[in-house]
This record gives sequence, structure tokens and C-alpha cells, in this order.
Amino acid sequence: MSSDIERRELFKIAAATAYAAKFGVAQEQQRFFTPQEFVVVDELAEIIIPADDHSPGARAAGAAAYIDARLAESREADKKALWRKGVQLVNQVSLQMHGKTFLETAPAQRAAVVERMAQNEEEPKSPEEMFFKELKRATVNAYYTSKIGIHQEMEYKGNVMLNQFVGTELP
Repeated sequence: MSSDIERRELFKIAAATAYAAKFGVAQEQQRFFTPQEFVVVDELAEIIIPADDHSPGARAAGAAAYIDARLAESREADKKALWRKGVQLVNQVSLQMHGKTFLETAPAQRAAVVERMAQNEEEPKSPEEMFFKELKRATVNAYYTSKIGIHQEMEYKGNVMLNQFVGTELP
């Protein structure tokens, strides 16, 4: 029985590694998440902030790596526990909805899992809804503090000279 569990874990890690290689996930930087958790968080972040015609998404911005690094340096045990449990909850919701773990499902099914977790975003009640709120907050923070989020999405130009006064003129 224990060899089956070890074999299953090995297959999960191999699948996560293959996924990471296919989508260019920077797992070499991971410090808090397991390889499989990292891939799940990376996919969740990309669903929350996907690439579009205007700018790359959360994956290209390295949101999962940023979240991973912040959790690795955090001294808040409760926050770390929330993330560990949260990734497990994502898989539980996916199993309930589709009979497969999150990474085993199709992209549309993954989006449906995220939609379900986000259904009470303003007033989360269930543990998976509370995790989604934290996940979204962390993803948005990671994205909009990245070079991609600042320069490509928000088109920040830095300090530039203005040709006219923009403030309110006095009478």
C-alpha cells in the first residue's frame, strides 16, 4: 500500500513538472510551495489575470513565484496554513465538480472551479471562498507590482515632462 502512495506522489510530481515545462513555469524559484502546489497556484493566478491583447497575464509576470517568495519569508503560520489548505480545497472542489483534480481537468473546467470559489467574493462564507479572496488579493498584488503589470498593463511611463499644468488653476 505504501508503495502505491509513493508511486502516486511520484506521478503527481512528474505531471506537475511536465506542466511547468510546457507552460514555462519558473519552478526553480519556488521556496514555499511543493512542485504540484506551485503549478496549481500558477494556473489559478493565470485564470484570475489571463494574458490578453494588451498585456501578458499573471504567469508571465511571475505572480506564483512572487506569492511563493512572500510566503517563504512570512512568519505568519496562519497565513501559510491558509495557503496549504487552500490548494487542497481547490482540488476538493474540482473533484466534487468534475471527478478529477484541478490539474487533471480541462481549461474550461478549471475556470468553473475558480468561478465557484469566487461566487461569494464580497462576503465569503466557506473555506474555499475565503481562500479565493486571499488568492485574488495576492495575485493582483503580485501582478501590479511586476514590471509587466506596471509598464505593460498600466502603461506607466515614469516621470515625464508635461507641456501644460494639469492641476486646478486659481481664479
